[in-house]
Amino acid sequence: MFVQVIEGKTSDPAAIIEHGDRWQQELRPGAIGYLGVTAGVAADGRTVAIVRFEDEASARANAERPEQTQWFEGMAKLYDGEPTFIESSDVTQWMGGGSDDAGFVQVMKSTGVDRAQVEKMDAAFEPFADQRPDLLGGLRIWTGPDSCIDVAYFTTEQEARKGEQAALPDELKELMSEFEGMGETEYLDLTDPQLR
Repeated sequence: MFVQVIEGKTSDPAAIIEHGDRWQQELRPGAIGYLGVTAGVAADGRTVAIVRFEDEASARANAERPEQTQWFEGMAKLYDGEPTFIESSDVTQWMGGGSDDAGFVQVMKSTGVDRAQVEKMDAAFEPFADQRPDLLGGLRIWTGPDSCIDVAYFTTEQEARKGEQAALPDELKELMSEFEGMGETEYLDLTDPQLR
């Protein structure tokens, strides 16, 4: 899998979503290797689109289409300032990956993390996943040796907040405390995620 992450800020969330809908209707049929997108606008106007392709060649072929260039020129006008782009083929799906059934998506951008420790935490959590029925699955996109973007898919925001308050099994408490002291994380909450 190859992932493109486009971030920016907008003062017109409805226009961003509408323009994304237009891509789905008009350009998606010709996008070879396109797997899907998770996109949205946070309450403060920060936007994110996580676009998934089968491989880098498919993403490049899409970017080279004239209609894609024209479409993105229109999208660029809806951002307040220049959007940023991050690309990666170092992607891990956990608990089955993302879900188009999610009613709430949380994007977590972490820096200064220890990859081995993160993967250890994942392995420790898997047996307890059924204790978080609100958590449908997710993706981790590694953007550098010690930086990643986690995309977590939840049933609803209310259920996710309730799940966050649940007591952790003893086996996870110690690991979690180590993880919480590692690096820095920026959160983007997508309460109306666009999943296609």
